[in-house]
Amino acid sequence: MKENSKVSVAEKNENLATARLRYLRIAPRKVRLVANLIKKMPANQALAQLSLSPRRAAEPLLKLLKSAIENAKSKNLKVERLVVKEIKVDKGPILKRWMPRAQGRATPIHKITSHVFIALTEAEKELEPKFVIETKKPAKKKEKASSEKAEHQAQESEKKKEEKKLEIREEKLKGEQKKDQKGFLKRMFRRKSI
Repeated sequence: MKENSKVSVAEKNENLATARLRYLRIAPRKVRLVANLIKKMPANQALAQLSLSPRRAAEPLLKLLKSAIENAKSKNLKVERLVVKEIKVDKGPILKRWMPRAQGRATPIHKITSHVFIALTEAEKELEPKFVIETKKPAKKKEKASSEKAEHQAQESEKKKEEKKLEIREEKLKGEQKKDQKGFLKRMFRRKSI
């Protein structure tokens, strides 16, 4: 019996964690630009790369990678050793729409979709991370008190600055009102030239 040729080699291996994203509404060539960045990269570095990428395709790929990591956890694979073995971006179905144009014509609009497949495998040796994400430690009580004082002082200084700005505005408004009154009287009682 023949096996399905569309099934990837990565899907057959038990030591792999896979995830699939279908009908992504971004063109495959745009998704491939981001997908090629994370090929053969350790999973934690790939997460960082996708989270910092400005492209629109990075967000769905980030979700897909996180899903694959969770699938790896359920297969009892070590998360620290995970590497992106394979990432494929295939063309999905095209949604065909029409836009009315001048003189009764219609222009076709093709909304292209993508299918993305990702496979993670476990590396043989422990991978050294290129960076470490540090979590903030809870501040001690003394530090909290000193930081609260600093914040309170900063708020008071901001209030003083705002009060000074308000006073200056009020003085300017009063001066402008006096000028307007003088100007009004001059205009009212001036002689009209004939």
